[in-house]
Amino acid sequence: MRPVLSLAWLELKRFLADRFNLFFVFVLPLILVVVLGLQAQGQGEARIALTGSGPSTTALAERLEGADIVANRYDDRSAVDREVGSGGAELGVVVPDQPADSGALEIELLAVDGAPHPVLEPIVQTAAQEVVLANGHAAALAEAGVEPATAEQVVTTGPDGWTRAEVQVEEGDPVIQELSAMGRFDIGAAGQLLVFVFLNTLTAAAATIQSRRTGALRRVMAAPITSGQAITGLALGRFVNALFQGGYIMAASSLLFGVDWGNIWAALAVLAVFGLVAAGLALLLGVLMDGEGPASGIAVGGGLILAALGGCMVPLEFFSDTMRTVAHFTPHAWAYEAIAEVQRRGAGVAEILPQLGVLAAMAAVVLLLGAFFLRRSLERTM
Repeated sequence: MRPVLSLAWLELKRFLADRFNLFFVFVLPLILVVVLGLQAQGQGEARIALTGSGPSTTALAERLEGADIVANRYDDRSAVDREVGSGGAELGVVVPDQPADSGALEIELLAVDGAPHPVLEPIVQTAAQEVVLANGHAAALAEAGVEPATAEQVVTTGPDGWTRAEVQVEEGDPVIQELSAMGRFDIGAAGQLLVFVFLNTLTAAAATIQSRRTGALRRVMAAPITSGQAITGLALGRFVNALFQGGYIMAASSLLFGVDWGNIWAALAVLAVFGLVAAGLALLLGVLMDGEGPASGIAVGGGLILAALGGCMVPLEFFSDTMRTVAHFTPHAWAYEAIAEVQRRGAGVAEILPQLGVLAAMAAVVLLLGAFFLRRSLERTM
């Protein structure tokens, strides 16, 4: 085993000696985790630009703020246009002057390119309907001889001695509830773990090509080492690179951003089998390609495409049924599902055995193919 471990250690040192790799290993993954986390934080605070005069506009603003929406008021429509156009608000609401005897509340919604906002528009319309209903109640009470101040109190807070009913909504989309219950950085960290473990392991194929081109493999085979030991050492080197990258992302994100990885042994098991898949593909790519540049291009481009298809950029739960079926041809989708079980539902190794089994089967196929073609390459050099 000593020659095998020596080759694996040499591959890791070569990987870390590349200054270009250091940025992609240590810096970029954490930057993207922060960016995705801040983006998720920003999505929790919706902003509306509102203009209009009169008590109905004030009541509308109060109801919107009660729905956790920041409703900034402006003097005129042009200011709302500028705010929406610059991205300072997701939606603009213009309340024209209403006739004194009008029971309706007309509003105009402004959005970029005129496209309706799928979330905010229904909330604004509901708030406007509530204001109209409250105005109607107040008008009915006034016609019945109730003083305006008393009518306003009854409409807003109810008669003396009454308390507001509290409604607690417990049902909803379980996926949204599950994702919203996670930490701000948890989803981004899981996706970046899979993206960079795969990318940085796959780009190491260029080192294999360089070793073949410069004759380093021939010098290795001149040592007292068998072809089987050489193949195992090179594959183990790629696997160690994957574990190093994944272990660093998991440890750094947990310490710096409080990412919860769930059952650590289950998470490490996913990392290990996913790293074996990446190591096998890196070995296969390094043998089949003859140029470092094309190999790196295929590794980066193919890795990003597989990551996107596998749910590392957009959660797999948001895919259509057809796209989810396509996604399961990638190792990323199976690893994503396994990590989701561990992170969100507290699963252990036993609960994710189906995903681990599929990843292990993929790893066996690519490792055997890589070993077969590498053996042929080594035999030609001897």
